[in-house]
Amino acid sequence: MFSKSFRVKSNTVIKGSDRRKLKADVSAAFASLSADELSELIPNKEEINVVKIYAHKGEAVTLYVLHKNPLFFELEKRLYPTVYVLWRYPALLPTFKTWPPVLQKLIGGADLMLPGVVVPSTGLPQVKRGDCCAVTLVNNGASVAVGTAALSSEEMQSSGMKGRGVCVLHTYMDNLWAFGDKSGPPTLLDAESKGQRVNEDESEEEEEEEKEGEEKEKKEIEKNVEEEHGSAYGTATDHVCPDFEESCHDPSEIMDALLVQCFLHALKSKVKKPELPLLTSTFLRNHMFSCCPSGKQLDIKKSSYKKLSKFLQAMQQQHNLVQVKELTKGVESIVEVDWKNPQLRSFIVPEETGGEAVPAQGGGEGEAPYHPPEISTLYCVSARVEPLFLEANKRKGAIVQPAEVRSIVTEYVKKNELVDENNKNLLHDNQSPSLHHLIFVAYITIKHNFHRTLGKMQECYQIVFPGQTAIIKKGHIEPIDISVASRGSNKKVTLIKNLEVYCLDPAVVATALQHRVQASSVLQPIPGAKDKVLVQIQGNQIHQVGSLLLDHYRIPRKYIQGLEKAVKGGKKK
Repeated sequence: MFSKSFRVKSNTVIKGSDRRKLKADVSAAFASLSADELSELIPNKEEINVVKIYAHKGEAVTLYVLHKNPLFFELEKRLYPTVYVLWRYPALLPTFKTWPPVLQKLIGGADLMLPGVVVPSTGLPQVKRGDCCAVTLVNNGASVAVGTAALSSEEMQSSGMKGRGVCVLHTYMDNLWAFGDKSGPPTLLDAESKGQRVNEDESEEEEEEEKEGEEKEKKEIEKNVEEEHGSAYGTATDHVCPDFEESCHDPSEIMDALLVQCFLHALKSKVKKPELPLLTSTFLRNHMFSCCPSGKQLDIKKSSYKKLSKFLQAMQQQHNLVQVKELTKGVESIVEVDWKNPQLRSFIVPEETGGEAVPAQGGGEGEAPYHPPEISTLYCVSARVEPLFLEANKRKGAIVQPAEVRSIVTEYVKKNELVDENNKNLLHDNQSPSLHHLIFVAYITIKHNFHRTLGKMQECYQIVFPGQTAIIKKGHIEPIDISVASRGSNKKVTLIKNLEVYCLDPAVVATALQHRVQASSVLQPIPGAKDKVLVQIQGNQIHQVGSLLLDHYRIPRKYIQGLEKAVKGGKKK
């Protein structure tokens, strides 16, 4: 839930009555807390902040923050502890144990699958479906994730430890953790580790047998994890530290490593010699981002370099991989690449990468690419024109095509001899049935009278998505609306709505735009509109939004409103 950035709606100090209610709710939800522990966790005199946020998919979440660290988050009127609380009270929740390589995938938004669960000698913790639980790593009792049990303990065992185990909501190193002081987890011994410490004086032969058994068990479980998750878990071990105590607690170090990986991948498989000199901004946007592994997000601002220019400067001075020059004032370009550099030649290109997160609608592997819908205009027979359509067995409320309306009108004109003898394109008043006086006007063209007939009917539209049944609705189809709004004194944001009408996932579109323009994006619920979300992205990005909708998603231009508000590029001197 917090793998992507969230938007803060409000931040206020808790009231006395709300503090008492929070204490009562925490005591009811976590009965294992003693009165002293509860008072220590939620002190009466300390300032606690209530922070209301919107997650990246629009969920409304309430945070309770003490000393700048979030203690609990409330989702759908249910309280969940953060990892900061679980590090202080490790026994607060039942815990499932997994291997350190799985942590990186949990941070990326994956759930914990049962083949990745290490079953202790005492068996699985007793949980029911939906119970709040935590995830720890082997050899450390400090929790690294919080979620809900996807199955009960009995169902997990009866399923043969296959399928989803824990639906993860919050993890160490996600954006909720980063909202606090960003401290690392302590080293806590679990029950099995304590038992091993007591028996350290056992014979060397028994220790060797035990180690061999553990290694064999670990290999078997990792093999099951690979089979169950595929690329979701198995291929991450090369980039994850083999032991939790040795893992990188600093997010900037992880981002630095990801930058170098994407940089080398882009140079080796994307950049060609004829492309040089290549703008550094183009290299980042078109090449490095497309090399980012699935489930990860490249963000230079979260690295120790902070800027692309400093990163490329390090690659040039420390590794001699590229040469960067300022060919025009303020604009840097990569002018040369050392293709024979040992570091570049020894780099192995990963088999799978995440791409720009827009090839598939929904972002999952194996999903079909997005295909635009077929939209057509229809008309509904109204009471005013019903007599005209009775002979065609069309009564009030019937849906007809424009071509069908034209055919019926033409047949009526011929049958009642309303065509002028001197001019075949005009109609005359021949005092025949009085019906045509309600619809037709004498001595104007047949085409004009046809449009008058359509004007007295209810307009409808039909939208057909590939592989789905047609949807018919009355009125005009809502276009995708793109607008620019001001925030503050000199800040602009681009707002996009009605994506759902065209079966576009706002979260996927927001992520694609965020990668394209390198600006933050948030999702906001639209007041008064059920199941509709507004996409907001920093800056005037109408040109990029139009390019994505027209070129990638192939939405017809007539169904996009606001493209004329794009910033006009001036002539280069």
